Parts: sequence; structure tokens; C-alpha cells
Amino acid sequence: MEFQTTNSIFNQEQVELLNRLVPSLTEQQKYWLSGYLAVSQSGSVVQQPGVEVASVEKKPVEVTVLYGTDTGNSQGLAENMGEQLEQDNFVVTVSSLEDFKPKNLKTLKNLLIVTSTDGEGDPPDNAISFYDFLHGPKAPKLEDLRFSVLSLGDSSYEFFCQTGIDFDKRLEELGGERFYQRIDCDLDFEQPAEEWFSGVLAILKESQGGEQQVSETGNTQTDAATDGHAYSKKNPFTTEILTNLNINGRGSNKETHHLELDLEGSNLQYEPGDSLGIYPENDPVLVDQLIEKMQWDPNERVSIENDDHGDRPLRDALISTLEITILTKPLLEKIAVFTGSEGLIKLAQSDNREVINDYLEGRDLIDLVDDFGPWDVSAVDFIKLLRKIPARLYSIASSLKANPDEVHLTLGTVRYHAHGRDRVGVCSGQCADRLEIGDSLPVFVQSNERFRLPEETAKPIIMIGAGTGVAPYRAFLQEREEIEADGKAWLFFGDQHFVSDFLYQIEWQKWLKDGVLSKMDVAFSRDTDQKVYVQDRMLEQSKELYQWIQDGAHVYVCGDEKHMAKDVQATLLSIFEKEGGMNAEQAELFLTTMRKEKRYQRDVY
Repeated sequence: MEFQTTNSIFNQEQVELLNRLVPSLTEQQKYWLSGYLAVSQSGSVVQQPGVEVASVEKKPVEVTVLYGTDTGNSQGLAENMGEQLEQDNFVVTVSSLEDFKPKNLKTLKNLLIVTSTDGEGDPPDNAISFYDFLHGPKAPKLEDLRFSVLSLGDSSYEFFCQTGIDFDKRLEELGGERFYQRIDCDLDFEQPAEEWFSGVLAILKESQGGEQQVSETGNTQTDAATDGHAYSKKNPFTTEILTNLNINGRGSNKETHHLELDLEGSNLQYEPGDSLGIYPENDPVLVDQLIEKMQWDPNERVSIENDDHGDRPLRDALISTLEITILTKPLLEKIAVFTGSEGLIKLAQSDNREVINDYLEGRDLIDLVDDFGPWDVSAVDFIKLLRKIPARLYSIASSLKANPDEVHLTLGTVRYHAHGRDRVGVCSGQCADRLEIGDSLPVFVQSNERFRLPEETAKPIIMIGAGTGVAPYRAFLQEREEIEADGKAWLFFGDQHFVSDFLYQIEWQKWLKDGVLSKMDVAFSRDTDQKVYVQDRMLEQSKELYQWIQDGAHVYVCGDEKHMAKDVQATLLSIFEKEGGMNAEQAELFLTTMRKEKRYQRDVY
């Protein structure tokens, strides 16, 4: 930028001085100078010869917001927090834990961490490297650091919010100052996250010397504004079911439904790798059983906190809003205190977590009432103990380019027998048993930046999945067909039986014929005396598989985290050792590098 005398309020000499001064200033100096001139113009500051003006300078307060996520919730919160902090004149850095350089920790003054936790208490994939560094011998002393942690989790898991707990504890051990207490959020995380950020922001504003209040416009929600036009998690779109087919063959032990849903008029956009959230309803039969056992009036008017429906009949609230099919330890504790049931108090307060887990497994609220109730309590008070039915996320099985105004899903119906009763999954059971073509579902798109096709379409891809874990790969190949990607594609698919469980078989075969899919290896574990899984096929093809990876292939894994995904990862490491001549440590480092380069991505559940 160069000042001119033409149409300028400055004279020639001033213009020359400005043109010499301004280009030499740093951004921070320009920031300070603009603030100083604004203050001095207001009359608050009078500059006198020989008096330093440094006392006027307010150094911008820097805040770093780091997130660890698998589904994108933590990322959405972190990014919205970053925007709010910038509006309040903080200098903000928002980054995933994976992209942040851990050695820079010792230079930070204010750190906010927002992180989820995987099912077994492990950090999400993009937080593993940071977690290992922080808990390793190279972690620095952090006496100058102020921090606060927000944890996202699911209280139905034993290691609820464990990653956030671990970060919080370790930062304190390294000398950091916890300036605001950690908050652990359950699946309905929006309100506690808002409360946490409000408290954090009030304290950070003290660092600015400003008022301890939160801007009225502050909002940390991950969703777009709910104005009736922007559909989101808080404002789901009501979609119509266009197709609902069981795509397993006759005699299968499984029941997998292919759903096609209408998005016309929603303006919802999605990319291959994203998920669709569904808000399901409880089975009315179960709700009626619960009401009868508790001797409640199904028509009694009730209201639920932070719910837009207002007063409505108890039966409606239990069907559409409140969770009754999953028991958690926190719920046991709350009901035990509320009812005063001695037997339940003894169970909830047991020091043996295995005993509690054994009871929780496969039981629901009706079982709890049968075992320890019924209790003489009002429905109005009791339902305050229940959490809302959480949305279910399903990997999208279609490309929007190939299917405008539609979204496709692949849902495995959960059915099992436990404790004397037949059980069925809340959402999968609703879709399989109670929804037909023309019925509706409330849905929203959940972005997943952690599971994306490579930007360079010439890059090869290796897709590994079992059962419904093949869903996102159908979206991948539809997309690559539409954009005419020229990179190679290799699919490893596994299920139980070739005849009845080869999901989307005709489509894979067509893509193989057309060259959209270069190579496919299948494993049907129940068709042979010795069970064969996708990892066995990977080992059989280890040399070529390793060569693809050396050629820059992106590797994707989708499916069960506890078994399939862990077995696949162990197989990849053994292939690196065998074909790459690496030792165990080198193989781990190689996989970590692939993860950082976004060449090893997982969508696991």
C-alpha cells in the first residue's frame, strides 16, 4: 500500500513519512498503532514529549483451540469457538491435534482442547500422536500454560470421556494451570458445551482487561442457524422414504436394509465419506409396557427441558424423545438415589465395575423396573432422569453427483435375544419393522473430514470393509465414476456367505467391468471350514498391497472398531514389516506418517 498526495488529507512531507514507516511495520505493530490512534482520538490518551506510549498498548491475547474427533462434533465446536473468540478480538489458532506440532506446546499461553473418546477409552485417530507425545518422555514443562478441556463422550460406555480426562490430568501434571474446570458431555452435548465456553470466555476476557461477560451473539453450536431454512442437527429435515429393501438373500443370518431417502427442497449437501444422522423413535410396544408397569397415565401432560415440543402426553414424549432402551451407570445412580431402592443402590455403588457392566449389557429400562421396581414415583419427576434419544449416524452409501436430491444408506438390523426377551435396535428396528415407502424420518448431514477421497483423482485407493462397512465405498465409486477419476481402486470386502451376504454384488461387478474398480478381493467367513476374513485376503496379497501403498495409495477402513478395524491395522503393520523390511517400531512410525498425511483413514464404530 502506498499513500498519494492526490485527494489526501496529508501533506507531501507526511505522505513521505508514512510511505517509509508503514511498509516496515509488523502486523502486530499495525494492530497496536490502529488501536492507539483510536484511543488517542477519543481523548483518553494525550501524548506528551518524553512520555512513553507503551502503557496504552494492549497486546492481543492469543488462544489456541485444538480438537480431536472422529465424527466431526469436536471439530465443529472448536471452529465455532474460534469464530466467537475472533469476534471478541482474540488472536486465535484452531487446529486438529494431529496437525498441531506438539513441540510448540511450550510456547502457548492459553489452550482449549475439545476432544471425543473412542469406545474403549482410546483417543480418536487424529489425537493419537499428540496423546502419545503428551504422555511420553519428551513432553515439556508447561508452567506458563493456562488450559481448559471439554470432553465429548457416551455415558453408556465404561470409559466415558476418558481422553479428555487424560488430557486434563496430564496438562496439570506438566505444570499447566487449569483456569476453568473440565466438563464431560454426554451425547446431548450442545448445552453443556455452551456453558463451558461461556465460562471459559468470561475468564479469557479478564486477560484482555475487558468486562467479564459473553457477547449476546456467542454461540458454540455446531449447527447452522435454525431459521426454518437451514437444516441441521438442531433443525433436522423431514425426509420421505423412497426405497426400503432387505438386500440380504434368503437364508441369511443377517438383515441389511438399503434405504433411499428424498432430499428435494432441503438444500442439504454431502460428500462421500459423510454420515447421515437419523433421530429414531422408540417402539410404541415397549413404551406401553413401561407405562403399564409403572402405572402411569399415558395421557398425562409432561414437558422436557430444552425441548421445542412444549407440553404433550407422556406416551408421545417417551416414544419420540426419551431414551428407554439403554442403561448407563450414571442412570443407575440417579434412579437409585431418586427411588431409594436398596437393591439398586447396592448395584450402582458397587466397586466391581464388571458386575455393573454385566448388568447393563443387553438390558433396558423395563428390565430395571422388573428387577428393582416398580416405584411409586410420578412420571413428571422420573422422566427428568432420562436423557434424550441420541441421533444414530450412518455412513452415506451414495454420491450426490450420481443421485441428485437423494441420499442412500445401508443399515444392518440389530436383533438379539437377552435376559428372556427378544430385542431389536432402536433405529434399525424402526426402519426394518415400522417404516415403509412414503413414511418420513428426521435427518441431518454430519460432515466427516476424516474420511475423504484424495484430492488428486489419479491417486490409487484401497478400501477395506466388512458387512455394512462397505457403504461409504459405494459412495466413493459412484463419485469417482461421475468425475471420471483415473486412479486405481481396490476393494477388500468380507461377510458371512457369498450367496446371501454379498452386498451390492452386481454394482461391484459392473464397476470392475467398466474399470472404475480395478481389483476386488472377498472373504466369506462361513463358507469354509476355516473362517477367512478380509485381513487374511490382505496377507495373501501383501506384496502388491505394499506396492500400492508405496505408490501413494490412500487406505480406508470402515467397520467394527473393536475387532475388524483392530485386526486390519495389525495386519497392515505386519505387511509393512514383511514387505518393507521394517521392525515393529518402524512399522508403527510408517503408519503414523500415513495417518498424518491423510493416507490412512478410518470410519469405525
